[in-house]
Amino acid sequence: MSLYRTELRRLAKRRFSRYMSLLGLLVLAAVVVGVFFTNQKIDAAQLAKAERQADQQHQEQVRWSEQERAECERAKAAGTPNDGRYPADCSVITAPSRDQIEAKWFLPSSFDFRKSFDETLVPFAAILALVGFVIGASFIGAEWSTGGMMNLLLWRPKRLTVLLTKLAALLTGVLAVTLPAAVLWFAGFWAVATFRGSTEKMTSGAWQSFALTGLRGVALVLVITTIGFALASLGRHTAMALGGVVALMVVGQFGLGILLSMASVRFAEAWLLPTYALAWMTKKITLEDWNSCNANYYGECNPATMDITWQQSSALFSVGVVVILGAALWAMRRRDIS
Repeated sequence: MSLYRTELRRLAKRRFSRYMSLLGLLVLAAVVVGVFFTNQKIDAAQLAKAERQADQQHQEQVRWSEQERAECERAKAAGTPNDGRYPADCSVITAPSRDQIEAKWFLPSSFDFRKSFDETLVPFAAILALVGFVIGASFIGAEWSTGGMMNLLLWRPKRLTVLLTKLAALLTGVLAVTLPAAVLWFAGFWAVATFRGSTEKMTSGAWQSFALTGLRGVALVLVITTIGFALASLGRHTAMALGGVVALMVVGQFGLGILLSMASVRFAEAWLLPTYALAWMTKKITLEDWNSCNANYYGECNPATMDITWQQSSALFSVGVVVILGAALWAMRRRDIS
């Protein structure tokens, strides 16, 4: 009997795996439904209504500026101190021009597929990565805690082969859920854009960009799943992975973020793991340090910047997977099975 097929069957029959996968898919479906009902398709009537609201806003601004300018002139003529309420020259109190008040400010939310879909791939990857992490940790953690791993090694004593086969079955199962979910995610938001927004200006380049972002999301799910599996195997218990992540996020990330902020460290976000996950999905993140000033030729003060790219994120995640999975394999080979 093939060990790989056996592990796949065991993964599929585990109720925890099925329930967690179902829960993750339900959350994704809830996101799509929520976006559908919170967006509207813009028609000519709504555009005309927005123009009227913009005109009304402009008129209110004109009336307000005229009243304030009159009050300023009266206060100036009476010599009443204004405590900094009015400028020295009352003529500078003017209303914004009509073209500065845009009608789109008064339009309801509408889902533009080309502009907005890329942003939805981040929560998609985050939700499925969390599901994959928990499933991966529990899949191997339950084997250790119940004694199933020891029984399996009695008739299949090749330790590393057994562990890697379990990992391969796990990644196959996660991939079997993630890929159809990604296709449904694309289809769901295409439907949202069709009925509650716009699908205009979609080119082959835009589709290619979305596809590459989706593939990076799938890769992130597999990486996080592998880390959860390796941590649970290293600690020989599901709690090792879950507790380690809680400690990392609460102590290592929130605590470190607060400490770096108090110490006024430049680009403190560069020390936090979520920054690199986001950079992996969006290809590049630009961090800004507003405590520094780079003056340009026009005298403007621009903050210093630091770019974090998906290449840097891939290097960090690759090293993390190699170190954690390597430690799990080393522990599997060196430690006693009891």
